[in-house]
Amino acid sequence: MKNRIHPIATVTTATGINGEVRLRPLSRYFDDYLKKNNVLFLGFSPEATENIQLEVIKGMGKKRRFKFEGVDSVNDAERIIGQTVFIKASEDDEINLISKDLLGFDVITDTGEFVGILKDVIWLPSNDAYLIHDGKSEKLIPVIPEVVMGMDLDEGLIVIMPMDGLLD
Repeated sequence: MKNRIHPIATVTTATGINGEVRLRPLSRYFDDYLKKNNVLFLGFSPEATENIQLEVIKGMGKKRRFKFEGVDSVNDAERIIGQTVFIKASEDDEINLISKDLLGFDVITDTGEFVGILKDVIWLPSNDAYLIHDGKSEKLIPVIPEVVMGMDLDEGLIVIMPMDGLLD
C-alpha cells in the first residue's frame, strides 16, 4: 500500500496582522501531525495541494493561532481560508483506521461472519468508533487495536475481533 493523504484541519479564519490563521481539527490526530517540521499539504482537495511548512503555533487550546511559511500578511491568510491541511500517512499509521475512504466497506469478524457495512466514523472523546449498519440495526464498534484486526483496501473489508457482547 502506498502513502495515503488525509485531511487533518480546515483553515477557518485569519487572525492578527502577520498571516496567522485559526484551524478547525478534522481528526483526533490533529496535534500529532502539527508538530514543527512535519510536511503538510494545503489545498481544496487531496489532488490539488501544495507543500506548506508550519512556522509557529501561538496560544493554547481553541485559541491557538497557526503561522505557515509564505503566509505573511492578512491578505495571504484570507486567501487560504476554506482550504484544508492534509498529511501523508504511511501504511501502518493509525489515521488510516478512521479515513472517510473506508465508508462503504464490509465489516466481518475474524471468523468470516458478516457484521455490516461501515456507514460512518465517529470521533468520540475516549476513542473513535465505526457506525455499522447490517440492514436491520446499527452498531457502534470501537476503533481500538483489541477490536480492529486489520483491513483490506483492495477487497473493501475491515476485519474485527468482537469482544463479548459487542455485537449483541
